[in-house]
Amino acid sequence: MAFLKTRERTKERFSLLLLDLEEYYFEQHTAYHVTTCSKKDRKVRGSFKVCSRSVIFDPDDLTEPIVKIPLRDCRHIEFVERESNPFNDPRPSAIFISCVQVIYIKDSNVIAPYRNERGEHRTCFQLEVWSKTEDVVQTLLQLHRASRLDKLGDQTAMIAANLQSRLARASFDKNSFHSVAEKPHMECEVEMVTPLVSNPGHVCITDENLYFQPLSGYPEQVIRIKLHRVRRIYKRRHGLRPLGLEVFCTENDFCSDIYLKFYNTADRDEIYYYIATFLENHVTEHTAESYMLQWQRGHLSNYQYLLHLNNLADRSCNDLSQYPVFPWVLADYSSTRLDLTNTDTFRDLSKPVGALNTERLDRLLARYRGMPDPPFMYGSHYSSPGYVLFYLVRVAPEHMLCLQNGRYDHADRMFNSVGETWKNCLEGATDFKELIPEFYGDDSSFLENKLSLDLGRRQNGRSVGDVVLPPWASDSSDFLQKHRTALESQFVSEHLHEWIDLVFGFKQRGSEAVAAHNVFHPLTYEGGIDCDSIKDPDQRIAMLTQILEFGQTPKQLFSSPHPQRITPRLHNMTRSPSTTSPLSELSPASHSEDSSFEDLTEESRKLAWTNMGNLKLVCSHRIHKEAVTGIAVSRDGSAVFSTSQDSTLKMFSRELKDFQRSVSFSNMALSSCLMLADGKTVVCSSWDNNVYFYSIPFGRRQDTLMGHDDAVSQVCWSDDRLYTASWDSTVKVWQCAADSSSNHKRSQFNLLAELEHDAGVNTIALSSAGTLLVSGCKDGTVSMWDTSSYSVLQQVHCHTGTIHHMAFSPDSRHVLSVGADCCMKVMDVQTGMVMSSVRAEEEQRCFCWDGSSVLGGGQSGDLLLWDLLSNTVTKRIPAHSGAVTAMWMNELCSSVITGGDDRQMLFWKIHS
Repeated sequence: MAFLKTRERTKERFSLLLLDLEEYYFEQHTAYHVTTCSKKDRKVRGSFKVCSRSVIFDPDDLTEPIVKIPLRDCRHIEFVERESNPFNDPRPSAIFISCVQVIYIKDSNVIAPYRNERGEHRTCFQLEVWSKTEDVVQTLLQLHRASRLDKLGDQTAMIAANLQSRLARASFDKNSFHSVAEKPHMECEVEMVTPLVSNPGHVCITDENLYFQPLSGYPEQVIRIKLHRVRRIYKRRHGLRPLGLEVFCTENDFCSDIYLKFYNTADRDEIYYYIATFLENHVTEHTAESYMLQWQRGHLSNYQYLLHLNNLADRSCNDLSQYPVFPWVLADYSSTRLDLTNTDTFRDLSKPVGALNTERLDRLLARYRGMPDPPFMYGSHYSSPGYVLFYLVRVAPEHMLCLQNGRYDHADRMFNSVGETWKNCLEGATDFKELIPEFYGDDSSFLENKLSLDLGRRQNGRSVGDVVLPPWASDSSDFLQKHRTALESQFVSEHLHEWIDLVFGFKQRGSEAVAAHNVFHPLTYEGGIDCDSIKDPDQRIAMLTQILEFGQTPKQLFSSPHPQRITPRLHNMTRSPSTTSPLSELSPASHSEDSSFEDLTEESRKLAWTNMGNLKLVCSHRIHKEAVTGIAVSRDGSAVFSTSQDSTLKMFSRELKDFQRSVSFSNMALSSCLMLADGKTVVCSSWDNNVYFYSIPFGRRQDTLMGHDDAVSQVCWSDDRLYTASWDSTVKVWQCAADSSSNHKRSQFNLLAELEHDAGVNTIALSSAGTLLVSGCKDGTVSMWDTSSYSVLQQVHCHTGTIHHMAFSPDSRHVLSVGADCCMKVMDVQTGMVMSSVRAEEEQRCFCWDGSSVLGGGQSGDLLLWDLLSNTVTKRIPAHSGAVTAMWMNELCSSVITGGDDRQMLFWKIHS
């Protein structure tokens, strides 16, 4: 947990949380706090701490309270120098402070609300470092003058000037280097950010380590992070400005190792890019789209995916104004048994919390319609520092006391019950909060009052203790376990994308947000206001404080609808029937119930792709005079057909290891070929604008279809329909029927549809069920078509040049395309969103893929095995001496045939 991890850095009773918000801790000195009691001086030894808005005395005796004196409440500060005694032993100089308020904290070392004593106080502190006492007094007088200024802007500016002066006088102590051989790259002034606290100091980065040295030496003299241990880094928006940098040394922990706030963006960026050089594939790997693809295909859990999205959207556990936000997923907190197969158990994830109750929403909408511009529906946010600490007060009481000036909230307004909190979020006039990651973690301490804190008594007389859990949870650990299970359930997996659209996606702002009843106060949105443009410093600081305390909407990550997750049929959810659509084949429920054979085949495919790096060359044959353009194989695998730019169709016998037939249809190149389902006919497309049908039993051309005004680039077949793509910018759909009056069973071709494009169509592909067609053009545009209505579903400009090849994933959820721009793009079928974009070192001309891994044929002639989830090449297999131009893979993915510019056909097998 973030707060516990922060506190592990020090065992001291003193904490920076004892300071006011936006206050700095400058220096400390050993001292005695002298009070007069019964005409006798009482001296308590401890540490005298100078802060930007207060002085704090931390006694060595833990039974004594910590004393805090706000400088704004000081009437007078004076320095009294004591004379030496006859034995020349120096007596300490004294600082006398007259004030009207003294704050006592942690009396008897108990975490409790602060005790304020008002009235005239005269306090004496005797410092043991006499030579610096006068300097300390001068500092206190300066800070005292700043605290007494009328304007908040002037106070802040004077304190900032004092801080910058201190930072400028100091520098990073290079004696703190772990090794004398280290080479420093740069150092600059920064602040280390932890929840509610900013600690100024210096950062220094070397060729081995990142160091932070606090100006005050607290909580440690130096903090070191080894660069080779860094796994993730994120640029952060801190205080609405691009000044933050967060460093993680783990892959999955949502608590970072350090969060730094820089004073200018250039310094931040330089260190960011320097650290990035130590991370493999950092720039390409950690994008919202790549995480989306991993999540969609089940390689990331819902919990992990939400953490990654929060990280990418500037949410950090070190910044309470931008703490990670998680959804309420359950709506049942009253049953004795949690039924995760019933949809009524779950919250509607397509609506924001404020829109879940229709009666309350009607009232909010009525107010919204009567508002002046810019109107908003919700006056409070779903995530703010107050809401975070509302949930975490039992493990972070000092943070709550810091945020609320030394007080807890009223007992009845605290986090007393999960069910009550959910009910208030549904019915409360101003309560629209979501949850935090801890509700789906494995540390239940935030639900239990293990520190025995006195959090007050409710109106019913009961003390605030542990959080009351739903009846279906036996204890806090059981609650978290069932809550995690709910988050990963089938229902949530199927609908989580709808909540992502609201919080991180296209329904976050604009007309879509209005339609979704998802409009918050304008100040909560990134770019809602530029604080630097406000000239008056008082107004600027007040505005910034309001924004930070009110809550902030995450950075928008997606501008188009988020695709749904691919979920296996694990449960039978109780739900109402839905209407079918052209995308119905994407639903797992559409598969046959008797899927044992399918499962066996799928397991074989998975095993084959796991071993794809062990692809071994079996044999090679050169049977063409020009580049190979297409490969088709007979049903039994004995005959291999190939087309070439030499205008011939050739049949190769795998048994005899020699070509058996050669057919020339015209004097122009053949561009592709395919085997029809009957296993007796090969269809070839040609640059002469025609499509040719070759009968294997008769050994001759059977039919010719003259269908286009330019070269036919590719053909596809589904049931009795032929799809032909051409450089004349069309894809034509033909109904094929055998002519019963013909002895040679010639076919009749009826044109059913003509799909128009803006550029020549270079490649097409059909989904496994034949309900979707995707086409790729010479101008880089990808179009998705419904084959029942011939209407366009999606049209996306994916590439900057010709698209060479496209194919659906086995589950038809995604389309992969490769082009002349050297890019591989993964597009989501439902939304048209480009989910992954990989720029390769060379053009990929053809490929086969399983949805996550790609076996691509490169311009160099090598076969490249790509892992799309990490955007890396995992294996490079030498193959052809020229570009790989054609590729075929059998159903079990265990055999591969490739053709190339070198006129060769290569036969491959996977060796376990």
